[in-house]
Amino acid sequence: MRIRLLSLTILTSVVSARAMPQKLPYTEKQFEMAVVCIKHFEGWHNMKDYVGYGHQVQRGERYSARTLTRKQGDLLLRLDLMRNLYLFRGYGKDALLLSVLAYNIGPFAILGTSKRPKSRLLRKIERGDRNIYNDYIAFCRWHGRQVKSIKFRRQVEFDLFFVH
Repeated sequence: MRIRLLSLTILTSVVSARAMPQKLPYTEKQFEMAVVCIKHFEGWHNMKDYVGYGHQVQRGERYSARTLTRKQGDLLLRLDLMRNLYLFRGYGKDALLLSVLAYNIGPFAILGTSKRPKSRLLRKIERGDRNIYNDYIAFCRWHGRQVKSIKFRRQVEFDLFFVH
């Protein structure tokens, strides 16, 4: 497990060094705030497919919910968030907001796929439309039903990470 932790630490620094542009559209403090926000709303997962602070176990990964430490969970969260930041790097000041949302709902719910259209939120951002509050908050459904706690989470995320 120590080797896996060391590998994760090295991978994290490589991803951050290569994937992020020199001038980041967010500060280290904002990134840390995103980590704290995600930890707060996700809580600790100890299921088969989700471990740590909501890391979705991928094919080939062998993380055990029984043995994963809080520090390892924190590193997984940071790595996942950095992957999202890489995906949304072209959205400038909205990259962190989109990345935090993608951490919870998955990036392709926003970016779209060959079978799913790009989200209305992303289309508005691409047009330069800053009136996106309602579109962001709309990502508060679970199995088609609006959930108050998820809506509250979206409101907090928007208040913390939306840049005018």
